[in-house]
Amino acid sequence: MNIIVMFPTRTEAQYFRHPAVSTAFCGVGLTSAGVTTARLIQRHRPDVLILAGIAGVYPESRFKVGDTALIASEREADLGFFTPTGFRHLAQLDLDMDFDHQPVLHCPHLPDDPPLPLAHSNSMNAALAPFVQREGIDVENMEGAAFFHACLQAGQRFYEVRAISNVATVVHDDWDFEGSIRNMTRGVETLIEYLLAP
Repeated sequence: MNIIVMFPTRTEAQYFRHPAVSTAFCGVGLTSAGVTTARLIQRHRPDVLILAGIAGVYPESRFKVGDTALIASEREADLGFFTPTGFRHLAQLDLDMDFDHQPVLHCPHLPDDPPLPLAHSNSMNAALAPFVQREGIDVENMEGAAFFHACLQAGQRFYEVRAISNVATVVHDDWDFEGSIRNMTRGVETLIEYLLAP
């Protein structure tokens, strides 16, 4: 099976080694993730493409710093407009425009018995933004929605693994980079072994 694991940064990949898997790096942010995902699919035609990295957790989530999750859905949460009444997501606006926008992107490849707990995620270029909708959302990251979109458009089998490094509030400065990267590495290895099992 041709599996590629894509990391936003080399720091997030520092503990990952797997003899049956290739690695790639996309950089931080939605644009970099989308472009790199499309290139990997076109050039390498992987059987499975995995995005792996760290994430922030919303205080009201059932997850906590140190947990690792398989992402079930992504939402480009800061895509929209500020109005006199506050921020409105593009999907909430009644615009007479010809565009295809899915407010929530779902991973259709999740197994019935997933090897990791499932989480729902916001993706943003402006991390820790206080104005985005968070109801029913567990974590936030900066690449996932573009990754989901590119994979869905290409018909690519894909998964996303995130380990929680921090609480997603502007007043929370206690980040656990080391622990979360190690936990994410174990989570990716767990998913890969699950995929390679006979």
